Amino acid sequence: MRVYVPLTLPGLAAAHQAGEIGPGPLTAYAVTPGLREWYVSDDIEELEYAALNRAASASLRLIAGNPDAARRRIVVAVDVPDGAAVADPDRSLDSSSLGEVRISSPVPLTAAAAVHVDADDAEKDVTAAAAALGAADLGDDDAQFTVDGAEDHELLWFGIQEIPNLIG
Repeated sequence: MRVYVPLTLPGLAAAHQAGEIGPGPLTAYAVTPGLREWYVSDDIEELEYAALNRAASASLRLIAGNPDAARRRIVVAVDVPDGAAVADPDRSLDSSSLGEVRISSPVPLTAAAAVHVDADDAEKDVTAAAAALGAADLGDDDAQFTVDGAEDHELLWFGIQEIPNLIG
């Protein structure tokens, strides 16, 4: 099963040093029944893209909570055994948890398929979005517009062998 783990740049550096993403439990995003129903598509590529975007939003929240983290969203695509990622059935109707899964133990970095990272030109919008996130959560439309501005940036794809260059 492909899951998308949201991280920050310091989190990616720690995972690289440890050789695993962890410790568990980890929050990740995947194509879950709730995400399928919300997205209303049977195209697996579209559904995985939606899960990736949910993870990118979660990465933004991690950035907002860590003032020392670089203002670039990081998502690691990881393949885990079926059953290793479990959706919480009690939160299936909570729109903020669409696609959210829990992985109980650390995931070896060798299970990573790719790393998705914002380009340098996204940093200004990601910085503004991280600062506006709290107000957006409270219903401020202008703040939500700012948060959406970060989501307009596509994450770039990198192979796991490129992690040392990313954490530089």
